[in-house]
Amino acid sequence: MAKKKSSSKGKERPPEVDKLLKPAVVVALGLILFQFFKGINSEVIRINVADEMELREVFFGEGEGKNYAVLCHPEDAKYPVSSVFQDASSDSSAPAEFRLLDCNHVLSSEKSVFDRFKLNKKQRPTVFVSGKIGEPKQVPAKHLKTGSMLVKALKNLLVPKAEKVETTQDLRSKCLDKDVCALLLKGGKVSPNYVKDAMSKLLVEFPKVAFAAVDTSVLYVKGIEAEYLPEFSSGQPRFVVFKKVTGGTGKNDGRLKTSLATLPGHGVGYGPMSNLIGDVVSNKAEMKKVPTLPTMKTRTKKLEQEERAKRERRSDQQKRQDSGSGSSTPGGAFQTNDGTKEGRKAERDRRRAEHRKNNPDYKEKTPEEIAEIERRRRQRMEEESAKWNMAPEDMPEEGEPVGDEGSMYDEEDGDYYDMVYEDEEEEEDEDVLDLD
Repeated sequence: MAKKKSSSKGKERPPEVDKLLKPAVVVALGLILFQFFKGINSEVIRINVADEMELREVFFGEGEGKNYAVLCHPEDAKYPVSSVFQDASSDSSAPAEFRLLDCNHVLSSEKSVFDRFKLNKKQRPTVFVSGKIGEPKQVPAKHLKTGSMLVKALKNLLVPKAEKVETTQDLRSKCLDKDVCALLLKGGKVSPNYVKDAMSKLLVEFPKVAFAAVDTSVLYVKGIEAEYLPEFSSGQPRFVVFKKVTGGTGKNDGRLKTSLATLPGHGVGYGPMSNLIGDVVSNKAEMKKVPTLPTMKTRTKKLEQEERAKRERRSDQQKRQDSGSGSSTPGGAFQTNDGTKEGRKAERDRRRAEHRKNNPDYKEKTPEEIAEIERRRRQRMEEESAKWNMAPEDMPEEGEPVGDEGSMYDEEDGDYYDMVYEDEEEEEDEDVLDLD
């Protein structure tokens, strides 16, 4: 009987163990070497607390002017460096120099780093940013969950950007209180790409200038839009630069006063914006004083109507001024006599200027002449007043009681009695008829 051959077709024998051992060893060695070199390259430098210059560079940006991300980690710590901080340090896109620091070190002010900069030591890990941006500022715990989240937080904190303005307090603290502030009034929620590129360049070109942006499609900047800027047009940005004159937002800073310079029309672009900021910084621009600090309002139809009415009044006044039918002050500010203090003063100034123009031989009076005119005026007033003060000659002296006309006061009885004159008695006798 013939034996059946077992068919091995369709079945493969497993590879031998020796053939898989070498590739596995190579992969394992590669991973070990990768982690080793990664650890070497990502080793975080520790700050020398004995070097005063290095501490000032890290805390205040003195020297090279870099930004730093610092992890509070004692030198004798028995726990490893935070993996979140380590991963962020390995990411080359983070805009900061990573350092380790013993925050329990006592500074020359006899305070520890924790106490000097008010860092919360209970938050672990304790990470702060400092350097060119200013004194140490602690990174919130919500950004310390992963390395990528920390990198993102560092970019938001350290990369210069225009501050978003939504309230009057934002406008004053983020813009008006700065020495120089450039405010972009966007015509919509999203700005055109050319405006974004221009702002990015300006942020790098003028690091000491504060930049802010406001969406004027939903907000209205009362105090500058109707007075100094072209009318709002959807999608069209406008640009203004503020320069602080005096004061501030602090309690003892005094009243905040500012001035501004604007771009004519809607000609917003990198070139005009850069030139305007440069002129303001170098004191070459013609600044206009702002009498009242601007405020933020929600854009409504009522505000737009008020703005349109202001523009129409200003246009009409300018036309009357150009035609010579209006009144103007010597300073060039057009005014009308609307009954207010400023209007009356403007009318007096206009008449004075007209009088002097019609009388070229007019000479200004000296202070002595003015004083003499005033003295004569007061003398005439006294004379006229004396004419109207009529006092009867038979009035009793001061302090003596006065009764009804034709009566006298009897001090003994304490009462008034009627006076009868002799003439009156004779008249009464004559009136009596003798019938006998």
